[in-house]
Amino acid sequence: MLAIFMNAAPASSQPAATAPAASGGQPAPYTEKVVQEGIAVELTIDHVNKPARQSNAFQEGDKVFIRFTLSDTATNSPLQRAFPAAWMDLLLPGDQTTPKQCLGKIAQFLGGGLYSRAELDLNVYYVLALNADSTISVVDPLFGFGGSKLLALIPLQRPGLDWVLTENQETLFVSMPDAHRVAAIDTISWRVVTNLEVGPRPTRLALQPDNAYLWVASGSSQASHDGVTVVRIRDRKIVARIPTGSGPHEIAFDPDSRYAFVTNQRDETVSVIDIRTLKKLKDIDTGARPIALAYSKRAQAVYVAHHDDGTIVAIDGSRHEIVARMTTEAGLAQLRFPPAQRFEHFGIAINPLNNYVYIFDTSHNTIIQSGMLEEEGSDQITFTDELAYIRHHDSEIVLMIPLEQIGAPGEPVPVVDFPGGQAPLGHTSRPSLADAMVQASGEYGVLVANPGDKAIYYYKEGMAAPMGNFSNYGREPRAVLVVERNLRERAAGVYETAVELRSPGKYDIAFFLDSPRMAHCFTFVIDPNPTRDRPRDALPIRVEPQLDNSTVGVGTPVRLQFKLTDPQTHEPRLDLQDVHVLVFTPPHWQQRAWAQHAGDGVYTVDVVLPASGFYTVALASPSLGLKATPYLTLQAKKAGHE
Repeated sequence: MLAIFMNAAPASSQPAATAPAASGGQPAPYTEKVVQEGIAVELTIDHVNKPARQSNAFQEGDKVFIRFTLSDTATNSPLQRAFPAAWMDLLLPGDQTTPKQCLGKIAQFLGGGLYSRAELDLNVYYVLALNADSTISVVDPLFGFGGSKLLALIPLQRPGLDWVLTENQETLFVSMPDAHRVAAIDTISWRVVTNLEVGPRPTRLALQPDNAYLWVASGSSQASHDGVTVVRIRDRKIVARIPTGSGPHEIAFDPDSRYAFVTNQRDETVSVIDIRTLKKLKDIDTGARPIALAYSKRAQAVYVAHHDDGTIVAIDGSRHEIVARMTTEAGLAQLRFPPAQRFEHFGIAINPLNNYVYIFDTSHNTIIQSGMLEEEGSDQITFTDELAYIRHHDSEIVLMIPLEQIGAPGEPVPVVDFPGGQAPLGHTSRPSLADAMVQASGEYGVLVANPGDKAIYYYKEGMAAPMGNFSNYGREPRAVLVVERNLRERAAGVYETAVELRSPGKYDIAFFLDSPRMAHCFTFVIDPNPTRDRPRDALPIRVEPQLDNSTVGVGTPVRLQFKLTDPQTHEPRLDLQDVHVLVFTPPHWQQRAWAQHAGDGVYTVDVVLPASGFYTVALASPSLGLKATPYLTLQAKKAGHE
């Protein structure tokens, strides 16, 4: 990985465009642009919500969009599907990153390692667990580092039952039946911003495809309140309460957000609602206990599974009439369609009572395959592009169906499996409607919540068992969700994420593009927030590397020197006996040594770097409370190689 940087030229930077004068009493965005070999990269940092202050400075705690706009300077066309990477790295006072140091820094970030993590990684995803104890865990899984990190524990008024994440991944809604409210959570700050009083016992949540409205199903026993509440996402205002019939309810939409379809289990109907007018158009008698529904874009119809009579009914998405009825056995529990376009004409339904899976073809509305599953109590389906995953309530086994191998009428359903932990996956002190299996971010794999193990397992496709797991810190994870924090293409050539700015100071925003290859470190400053009265974390010692040249020879001994001074008195720290130096390069090589005091607060250690590449040097001192902290990047070259 490190070799990709050896021939990388630094970007030629145009003069940094400091934020223009604020207008209207609000701070303006920060922008800077660089050009390298015909590729222009413009960095824009702007507030999510404009703070009411005139200063253009960005402060700790500000929520901001970080946006990279990529274009080809020859054609002035956007650079699409580029997959850039970026990191925010806090610099020590007085540090200035050279282009060569920037390349080394990016190499370390790409290589990974516990001591080479940036202050903010803009290429990560976070895993959320809906717990049984009125909390949500937010975890950085750190799969590459052999552990996990609890970023936040979000308190709820009551235990959550279901949740949905907005398309921009900035707001998470959680239903709390016992509180008669829906919590709205800001996923940048990980805080509950409001609790919506939506009516009696909110249960299932659904976001329509255009994300204009949140739909909340009610669990009320009163007919006048039994139906759905509609909340406008923009201002979180309730815009309609629509009685539909006696629930429980499930909700689906057509792709154009024209119609909502709501099941009414006890009434044995499906209500059709005009989203433009927010009025119920009709109730359709579909069958005994409609328990699940999903919309098929290929068939332009909504399919409804019935628990008590085992039928699957197709309702035309425009005419709102039943156009087909397929018969299985009583006991159906869930029905879903694969997201991959090449498989979207197939639907899969599961029956935990007879342990059967049914595969139907929407082109002809017929059951084409069925089979008994080895494990009992199948209750959830999720998908990746290649596989369907089936969870079982009374077993730790997760079954997988290769989607490439389905569709042959009458043939057995192909199934493989893996263990999702030790305890049965559905055994929890408090059931949830939300998914306990979801696709991992950008991966051919899934995350599986195991409440009994109090852990979440990561399975990568092609493996016989999970690649790893991480603790949920003693709590039952009843459902799991992924929140992306990587740079996603929001428009042609525009890559963006949102973050909350952390510690004040001067930062490198390290940018990397693999193809076409480009690397550059932008400079950005975060000011202290004067309204914050909490003490800020500070390093207990000031460390100044005493090195004239960060390029060293391979196999040649080099003496590293560091001056240690008290950050308050500026006096040198003398005769420390526990200054520990770690030199490493991913993925495996490292060297550890105790530094010796050479006088006047200067500590030395001799190292030999074994191969060409970039190396990080970190210092630690238990007596000072200094944990292993990177202070220096070295580049090793063989003699005669430039």
